[in-house]
Amino acid sequence: MISEWKGKWALVTGASAGIGVALAEELAAGGTHLVLTARRLDRLQEVADGLRKKHGIQTQVVAADLAMREAPQEIYSFTKETGLRIDLLINNAGFGQYGEVPQVETQRLLDMVEVNCAAVVYLTRLFLPEMVARRSGDILILASTAAFQAVPYISTYAATKVFDLFFAEGLAEEMKPHGIRVCALCPGSTESEFHTVAGQEAFTARNQEPAGKVARTGLQALAAGKSYVISGLGNYLGAHSQRLVPRRLVTRVAANMFRPGKKAR
Repeated sequence: MISEWKGKWALVTGASAGIGVALAEELAAGGTHLVLTARRLDRLQEVADGLRKKHGIQTQVVAADLAMREAPQEIYSFTKETGLRIDLLINNAGFGQYGEVPQVETQRLLDMVEVNCAAVVYLTRLFLPEMVARRSGDILILASTAAFQAVPYISTYAATKVFDLFFAEGLAEEMKPHGIRVCALCPGSTESEFHTVAGQEAFTARNQEPAGKVARTGLQALAAGKSYVISGLGNYLGAHSQRLVPRRLVTRVAANMFRPGKKAR
């Protein structure tokens, strides 16, 4: 149970499924009030109602599509209009797409960059000034183990996660003098809708981590003041062992793993 933010308000993006729901559950169990946002209003309301009844917290929901450039401002305006002070911002929303770049719809790739990168920066920039002014606040950004190397056939996704990791790590140092904690959570293969949405079910690892474990790892690392955390010992060793191997070789190995016709083991 994460009680670090008991009685405070947290905003969770991508809160209708997977790690987003798990993060909301962990926070609610610790007494954190929640603003949940995603595209699916019916699913958001279902999650919010369940958490409110189970844990006795307050909840608010706002439907928004972060692929739309104006969505972060709409979410921020909602919190202002409802008089909510956000002490914890969780930039969780994101998606991937499997396939060679020329075979993926152009708009799909651009939307991926918008959701995974631009919306993260936009929302963070909107909520940071108030955190700086009161010298308190926390931000968790969902990166990935894909942030530690190029990954052919999900090249754009991996590149967006590099952005998220480096943005979080840099921001963590910038904000430290202001009393604000920032952490990047880097999960590996996780039990969620991600692989189905990305069209890469064939590459879903058999030993996926439970979303709840990933959520707890991220929140605990943020509370401990870490600038990034990799969920799972195997994922940690895999991510860092690549530093001992030439980058081109790492990319070539990843290409062999994800090439069409291959399957995860």
